[in-house]
Amino acid sequence: MAHLGPVTDAHRFDEAGLARYLADQGLDGAASGLTVRQFQGGQSNPTFRLDTADSNASYVLRKKPPGELLPSAHMVEREYRVMAALAQTDVPVPVMRHLCEDASVIGTAFYVMDFLDGRIPDEPSLDEGYTPEERAAIWDSANAALAKLHTVDMEAVGLSDFGRPANYCGRQIARWTKQFEATKTDPMPDMDRLTEWLNAHPGVPDEVAIAHGDFRLPNMMLHPTEPRVIAVLDWELATLGHPLADVAYTCMPYHMAHAEKALKGMVGLDLATMGIPGEAEYLEKYRQRTGRDAMPDMRYFLALSFFRLAAICQGVYFRGLKGNASSANALEVGAKAPRLAEIGWAIASREG
Repeated sequence: MAHLGPVTDAHRFDEAGLARYLADQGLDGAASGLTVRQFQGGQSNPTFRLDTADSNASYVLRKKPPGELLPSAHMVEREYRVMAALAQTDVPVPVMRHLCEDASVIGTAFYVMDFLDGRIPDEPSLDEGYTPEERAAIWDSANAALAKLHTVDMEAVGLSDFGRPANYCGRQIARWTKQFEATKTDPMPDMDRLTEWLNAHPGVPDEVAIAHGDFRLPNMMLHPTEPRVIAVLDWELATLGHPLADVAYTCMPYHMAHAEKALKGMVGLDLATMGIPGEAEYLEKYRQRTGRDAMPDMRYFLALSFFRLAAICQGVYFRGLKGNASSANALEVGAKAPRLAEIGWAIASREG
């Protein structure tokens, strides 16, 4: 579960100034003052709960981290835009309240959305507190949410210009290679091999949908008591892209060990007994929901997913070393980059 605590020293800002600003914007309850607490667990954009003094209203604020940032990273503005647009669809998202791009208010751009009472899973296996029937329902609800996202009419919701539709995979490889090289701290031979393989691969036919970019259970809010997804969160990497890249990213836990302390997967678990669908079943459910004829090139998309996550974790590790990561366990999570690259290379290099 996501944990609330005091705002860390690295992420402090003028809370009184924030309250005055939000009151001027007409946010319900802000004029009475705000109590600010920070969520622990996220690795990119610092996230805070705002409780009002004389109102039942509670909100969530999400901002860019302090310090020097990589180009095109931490785009809270894009997060706000995509969730605001999806509010008119059946994709579960929180209610967006305000976007502030003026860094003078609290030091960086930020947005405010409604707080939702619910549960955020720590890991995909839902180890503790869930029955097999609940696990099955939650995984199915996540599958349905992804299918809903990928069948949204981009033009109808005003997101036809949310990204460049052509050559998504090639652009992802180029982007994350650049980000990885900018944050590299030690040699990582498997990442070098994986990058070379992806660049040499003939590629896959373009398809275009709204892609979340980080679609996994720890980025979803579950109903407080019911086994269903009530909100998809953390849209920082959202763009127009290939829908199967999202699907493969969701399937990464099927290829990662459960014994790890961070970024746990599901290898070694009896999924059937736990109520969790196998990878083939999960893919087939998605195929049926989206009306696809087939699910081609999944090895390629899995390799690309591990490449991306390895680059992301290396960035987390780099920010952790500099002291401006948004979570206390940034160094632990970031140190997984070599293992993720190893798994990605193993997938890429296997026959068939």
